[in-house]
Amino acid sequence: MDKSDLNPHNIAIMTEFRAEVGFSAISQVEAYWDGLRGSRLMPRRSEIDPRGIESALEYTFVLERIAPGMARIRIAGSHLSDLMGMEVRGMPLTSLITPPCRRQINDVLEDVCQRPAVCELRLNAETTATKPHLDARLLLLPLKSDLGDVSRILGCMIAQGDIGHTPRRFDVVGAKIRPITAASTAPEVPADMAEPKKAAPVRGFSEPAPRFKSRTPRPDVPYLRIVSSDD
Repeated sequence: MDKSDLNPHNIAIMTEFRAEVGFSAISQVEAYWDGLRGSRLMPRRSEIDPRGIESALEYTFVLERIAPGMARIRIAGSHLSDLMGMEVRGMPLTSLITPPCRRQINDVLEDVCQRPAVCELRLNAETTATKPHLDARLLLLPLKSDLGDVSRILGCMIAQGDIGHTPRRFDVVGAKIRPITAASTAPEVPADMAEPKKAAPVRGFSEPAPRFKSRTPRPDVPYLRIVSSDD
């Protein structure tokens, strides 16, 4: 794996990745994450507002690190489900990767959470008569949970081409790792992106609302209700 050295300005050169047409959502999601973190190493999961990356939501997802090198998909845009031909929530990220490359993904997940680091991967889909060639990019950005541990990852994945028969799985053909050790030096995110105005939540990316039962002893008295919700 090619792990680029950190330059004095904490910026990795990824021109060969970003020059290609069709992957602008990758840049948008990273710019949003960078704007949220400010001078910190990373933002919290609870700070992510889907309105800030509305045009990239179908490609965006959130992972939960459940063990060293292992992460499951908690929520995801429709693009990942289209690639797999099924609902991907609850599945490991490696389900989108071919078996020979899964160990590399395990190592990348540890880099993202433990160093911490930003990672961008170049992917190609395995090709058959019913599965056309696909080029893809995968971005992984670390997040803190509400408990303060680095156990969440904001991701963005885009595949270009006809999907064909599903499921589609990908080989890793290139990787760029940027360790995070200093304040953000990326261009400032517009205020309407970093701090969106209050509005109705965007569907399709937010986690399902937790069910709860009212503990109000009398329906005619406005007691407080206790609501329990996991991150």
